[in-house]
Amino acid sequence: MSINSRNSDTSRVATFESFSHPSVDQGASSSGSRKAASKQRILHLLFSSRIAGSERYCIDLANGQAALGHEVHVAGTFASPMAALLSKEVVFHGLATPLLRGMRLRRLIASAAIEIAHAHLSPACKALATAPSSVSKIATLHVGFKAKQHARLDGVICVNRAQLSRLGNYPGQARLISNWLPAMDENESFDLRSKLKLPRETTLVGAVGRLHPSKGYDVLVSAFRRAAPNDAALVIVGEGPQRAALKNLSKGDDRIHLLGHSDNVSGFLRNLDLFVSPSREESFGLAILEAMHEGLPIIATAAEGPSEYLRDHPITLVEPGSIDRLAAALGDAFYIKAAAGLSRAAYDLRPFSRAAGIANVLDFYSQVAERTAVQISSDTSRHL
Repeated sequence: MSINSRNSDTSRVATFESFSHPSVDQGASSSGSRKAASKQRILHLLFSSRIAGSERYCIDLANGQAALGHEVHVAGTFASPMAALLSKEVVFHGLATPLLRGMRLRRLIASAAIEIAHAHLSPACKALATAPSSVSKIATLHVGFKAKQHARLDGVICVNRAQLSRLGNYPGQARLISNWLPAMDENESFDLRSKLKLPRETTLVGAVGRLHPSKGYDVLVSAFRRAAPNDAALVIVGEGPQRAALKNLSKGDDRIHLLGHSDNVSGFLRNLDLFVSPSREESFGLAILEAMHEGLPIIATAAEGPSEYLRDHPITLVEPGSIDRLAAALGDAFYIKAAAGLSRAAYDLRPFSRAAGIANVLDFYSQVAERTAVQISSDTSRHL
């Protein structure tokens, strides 16, 4: 388990698809593939005090890269919960304060001889923009492209096609690399109905994610209250700024349970009869993949990411933000449950291969690094 040192700002913790945009890679070159096989010194940046989808992506990617023999570092906030979830091969650096973060990162990059710096979410992208040109600067678009945050970076990873279409005049390289099914935890299953003191016949509807307005849990609570029978329960795993509002919206309905953060998402999902992703905005949605892994019937909103990658799967898609449409879909599911039961589904998860996703990211690193080296050489020649 990783432990932060309290005596220093940066402390070691022991232990594709192409698209018609001018800067989008059209595939891995042979030289890029050869370079991807070599060991790289990689730094991931993510400044967050919680664990949600973007954090889990970063953790899984860092752990996967380290398992392949790359030297991997992660810089985050001091005492970040991410540290405990990183493998012992990953070096975690906790920064005590946002003050002078860019300067501290430049020192870290120099001292660790970092070759690739990979940012996740806005604060990390802003800090990385000030890094020296000697390091390849890359970001994953967990939310979307913003010129102020990403224009000075060398490469961006898009997780859906719509993001690629909005890059505009971005001068760097871009690659479409969909999210993948992360390594699943091995925590034991548990009996959620017993924990919540619910009858065995209770139909469990569940959701997983950050409690934020963009995730649409207020829509889900309202739709559930409208459509659900008395022998159903709604259980939501996650924390976030909307918790108080959701608790107030659920007031008087003891069928609705806000469970807070869970370290055992897989165990939680195995208890459910139906999984719902009610997001108003969603670039991808890792929790949906995990629900698919468990074979759950799924209702999801046709947000940007899910509407793209779920269209060939037996999943019900509804209009984002619509209480009426979600309530109707829930009503249909409860009718089926009462008539014949909700059956598990056999989803095709081959497009979401973890090994392929991590390999594509490493290959993109190599292509960006190759272009960065050419630019540095060209700039040097012009100044001679």
